[in-house]
Amino acid sequence: MDNEKSSDVIDKRREKQAELKARNIQLFPNDFKVLHTIQDILFQIESHPESITMETPVFVAAGRMMAINRFGKSTFIRFRDRTGQLQAYIKKDRVGDDAYELFKQLDVGDFVGLKGGLFQTKTQEWTLLVTEIRLLCKATRPLPEKFHGLKDPEKRYRQRYIDLIMNADVRYIFIKRSRMIQAIRTFLLERDFLEVETPMMQTLAGGAEATPFVTFHNALNIDLFLRIAPELYLKRLVVGGYERVFEINRNFRNEGVSTRHNPEFTMLEFYQAYATYEDLMELTERMFSEITSAVTGSTQIVYQGNTIEMSGKWRRMTLASSLSEIAGIDPALLNDRQGLLDFAASKGIPIAHKNRLGKIVTKLFDTLVEPHLIQPTFITGYPVEVSPLSRKSDLNPQITDRFELFIAGYEIANGFSELNDPQDQKDRFLQQVADRDAGDQEAHCMDSDYIEALEYGLPPTAGEGIGIDRLAMLLTDSVSIREVILFPHMKPLTKTVSDKTESEP
Repeated sequence: MDNEKSSDVIDKRREKQAELKARNIQLFPNDFKVLHTIQDILFQIESHPESITMETPVFVAAGRMMAINRFGKSTFIRFRDRTGQLQAYIKKDRVGDDAYELFKQLDVGDFVGLKGGLFQTKTQEWTLLVTEIRLLCKATRPLPEKFHGLKDPEKRYRQRYIDLIMNADVRYIFIKRSRMIQAIRTFLLERDFLEVETPMMQTLAGGAEATPFVTFHNALNIDLFLRIAPELYLKRLVVGGYERVFEINRNFRNEGVSTRHNPEFTMLEFYQAYATYEDLMELTERMFSEITSAVTGSTQIVYQGNTIEMSGKWRRMTLASSLSEIAGIDPALLNDRQGLLDFAASKGIPIAHKNRLGKIVTKLFDTLVEPHLIQPTFITGYPVEVSPLSRKSDLNPQITDRFELFIAGYEIANGFSELNDPQDQKDRFLQQVADRDAGDQEAHCMDSDYIEALEYGLPPTAGEGIGIDRLAMLLTDSVSIREVILFPHMKPLTKTVSDKTESEP
């Protein structure tokens, strides 16, 4: 609906509001008691259809009117609540002259309270036969046209409330997301994990290599960072004796916006004492199988045309073997920094950190291997250089006991056996500080308090982070992360005063 037409509709609706107010009709009452949901009504129809008459049982429901078809002295409407949609029949001689005249002033989008029994129309559709009707909320702005709906992604994300009103598929995405998070929580609680909360504003941005958001604390007169990860606080809790902890948390990274990235995102992080990264790979297989089944009813999903099996034993590959087998890189090149730089240049792959072999290797992996990992795959053997919090491998001190999980070409999880040697951790932090001084602004800062915590003793521990948003994308077949975040970050619209009209939100 264009702005001029929308403005005319809004003007007419405001005139109706003024008329109703002049008749002492409440536009926004708050005393109607809803006794039944549409789901309750449908359950009665399915379970005891023989007991239903036009008079009994009597239902009292409410919802938003989504369609109105008027026929003089009678009208059919469709109204919707949080559980579903139902047809209702309003007849003048049943609700009374005054109530019907009031109803004629109502529009699609208004909320109404309805009372009545049930009957079947000539087409056998069960319908609420209304005996009482009440205006509960008069909407000023019109909904998008029925057959066009809200299609523009930009407008859908900016006005998610309209998107939810008009698009049932979108509503279901976020219901599935909620069920997914509940299934994760249940899975961990059943295995004796303790759910905790850690600070979202931190004096140091640690736990990941990322650029933080900075804010200022007036009372303390210091800069604080919105957390990029809860990792170092969660491991402090393991030091304190909580041997199994998890947090479903919001993280903030001052990075780009894309179909895979949102600066504010949700992660699950959990830590288990006396476990290794291999234990967590097995736990992750079980977790994803159970979550997928709980949310979708199957352990198989279809994502963008690919059938993906989430149960069973998943493929395991080392980073080096994946670069050789999938990217076609000569294994002899993997320790040759200049050779890898030349290879990257030949493929047109830009390398930001040319002096860090680990960064070069992982950049080549991200570009040449990751998109091909469709079935669930654990990649192991990450270099120490890009794993500053991971325990070194006993078999090869150049790599760590770490994995990343990839599904449908996305990185979904990152886990490792935790580095619990305080001196080794301090040395790694010092190297990160040197990298930062050399220009890598995503490198870790020195966290002396965390080193002190390790000196009190962190038992052998493994930890993992799982991207909730990306997992939701997989389970809802969504191609963009914005489809699974209710209110994704977007650049504000810029308007001049003359641009503003009453039809604009």
